[in-house]
Amino acid sequence: MNSSFIAFALLNIGFVLLVSPLFMSLIKKVKAWAQGRRGPSLFQTYYNIAKLLRKETVYSPVSSWVMRVTPYVCLSMTVVAALFVPILYVPEPVAGFGNVILFLYLLGLARFFMALSGLDAGSTFGGMSSSRDMSLAAVIEPTSIVVMAALAVVAGSLNFLEIARDTAGRLFPASATMFLIGVSLFIILIVETGRIPVDNPETHLELTMVHEGMVLEQSGRNLAMMEYAGAVKQTLFIAILVSVLMPFGLVTELSVTGVLFAMALFVVKGSVVSVIVGLLESSIAKMRLFSLPNLFIIAYFFSVFTIFTEVFA
Repeated sequence: MNSSFIAFALLNIGFVLLVSPLFMSLIKKVKAWAQGRRGPSLFQTYYNIAKLLRKETVYSPVSSWVMRVTPYVCLSMTVVAALFVPILYVPEPVAGFGNVILFLYLLGLARFFMALSGLDAGSTFGGMSSSRDMSLAAVIEPTSIVVMAALAVVAGSLNFLEIARDTAGRLFPASATMFLIGVSLFIILIVETGRIPVDNPETHLELTMVHEGMVLEQSGRNLAMMEYAGAVKQTLFIAILVSVLMPFGLVTELSVTGVLFAMALFVVKGSVVSVIVGLLESSIAKMRLFSLPNLFIIAYFFSVFTIFTEVFA
């Protein structure tokens, strides 16, 4: 592991941890504006996490070690996953990092422990939400694999670092089929982060909640880590999406001015995606649980169509 990769790791992880809460607050702000309200401050998510870190952590009397380690597993898996998606600077690929399949496995492990913690607390709502989340995962994870396979076919690599190095400096995507992959990735972003129409991250209504039910029994520092892990996960999927549709801005040579420019540009691109997510959530309603596969099939169809187009063109 060379010095450039160490610099990449420190920059990527540090910047992701710094900017992730901003995008969460921006989505809430846009939704509030669309509804005629003032909305929270753009720094509200930072305040919430800081407040939770100072609060006492309370555990269910029937919970085991699963509930205690889940926040650490979820946050650590998403932070490690941040080493797979270049956001500012693209180093030379290092064996074991950047692989698309391993990236999905890391996030899948975090999802698995989150579902276990929902069951471990002994809460009816937690068990119901864990069951719903695993049912959705059985459908969306194969779709995610097909979407990433389509990206690999078009880009010619299964490694995010190699893909980013090939597309860095381009103003537009390398292929027109990247726009179809972009639509699929946007759907994956909505599903994986539990946004409307798949889930409502702001509800505590037991008949509709999925993600919130699994973290309902978390508190204090543990809840802060779960919220932070969700924000980091959202930023990573935003980064994948913008690297496909807006590949410009990544630097391949490490320099202070280049990194600062990449930071500013990613904040702008991430804000554009966040505004679109906020407007989408304000304009549509949550879908019924059994209607969600109709949304997933759109991403699946576009990805399969892309693969056939690239293979037989």
